[in-house]
Amino acid sequence: MRILHTGDWHLGRTLEGRSRLPEQEQFLDELVSISEAEQVDVILMAGDVYDSVNPPAAAESLFYDAAARLAENGRQLIVIAGNHDQPERVASVSPLVSRRGIHLVGLPSVEAVKVQVPRTGEIATIAALPYPSESRLSELLAGESDEAELRLAYSAKVGRLMRQLAEAYRPDTVNLAMSHIYVLGGLESDSERPIQVGGAYTVDPSALDVGAQYTALGHLHRPQAVKAGSMMRYSGSPLAYSFSEAGQAKSVMLLDIAPGEEPIARELYLTSGRPLVRWACRGGLDEVRRWLEEGRDANAFIDLEINLTEAMSLGDIQTLRKAREGIIHIRPVYPGRDTEEQVFSRAGMPVDELFRRFYQRQSGGAEPEAELVNLFMSLIAEDEQQDGEEVEQA
Repeated sequence: MRILHTGDWHLGRTLEGRSRLPEQEQFLDELVSISEAEQVDVILMAGDVYDSVNPPAAAESLFYDAAARLAENGRQLIVIAGNHDQPERVASVSPLVSRRGIHLVGLPSVEAVKVQVPRTGEIATIAALPYPSESRLSELLAGESDEAELRLAYSAKVGRLMRQLAEAYRPDTVNLAMSHIYVLGGLESDSERPIQVGGAYTVDPSALDVGAQYTALGHLHRPQAVKAGSMMRYSGSPLAYSFSEAGQAKSVMLLDIAPGEEPIARELYLTSGRPLVRWACRGGLDEVRRWLEEGRDANAFIDLEINLTEAMSLGDIQTLRKAREGIIHIRPVYPGRDTEEQVFSRAGMPVDELFRRFYQRQSGGAEPEAELVNLFMSLIAEDEQQDGEEVEQA
């Protein structure tokens, strides 16, 4: 059978207030096209359907529409909740969709998901583990464990549950595992909400290595393999959700797997969404204007870093934002100023010079305008005058 692995859709996510729903819709259209063109039988969605526990209605509508299209023509869609999702919300429509080949798993369970593939007549058994918080694991294992076992490390608890799920594996089925979890050695991005606290929620790959032919992981946004005894991968997010992901190629995994055989895997690169890029303009505002006129990265969201010797005016900032709506951050940099620290005595230094030094340190090295220095000095004089009047009244 042919399996497609995706995850971390984060429907409803924004970038500094800018909606990503049009890009997410574009991705889901691309995913449906891939599923149809590649004759996919089973789609594994490894968690973080939404970006929050209370997603906007438009995000929910987008998910329901995509799920219905992905499950057409006998395809089976298996979705687990991630740490961004409200698990009961993800699974709430299960009674309406389970007979259409859409399997929604919100909370950890000891029951594996089994689906039959009409095209090949084969059965896939999936040890599907949604994001397992410590409290959820303890609740699930409390009825079967003594007090000593409940004190096991998080990784050991995950391993115990995965082994229970894997008891459903058979030699004549395609045996898969799926979880939304942080596995030791994974490379993180800024856009992920941490689920590990000081390593407490970090899982050793051996805890997930329970005999599955392929393990589909969610949570980390960079597509990557995990060093384990069997094939184990993060699909990554379909879009770049932070500038720490600038330049990353986004993808989904396509696998051909027969019972008892090694998977044949292909990484399919996605074309959807706007790229996130970083501009480092060492030539100052003139270089920024030239790049804008050239149409560089016309469709991208931009993190802009500009080398300057003087502070940017509000008018400069507004002009740049009007010239390109995709500019997200504007960060002035004043080279060399941070290395020019001098030893001086404040006692004999004029107040206006003290203010200039303070302004330079706070702004990264920009020179304050004369009007600003004069305003500061007038405020100092006014304050001293009020103090003098209070003394005379006393």
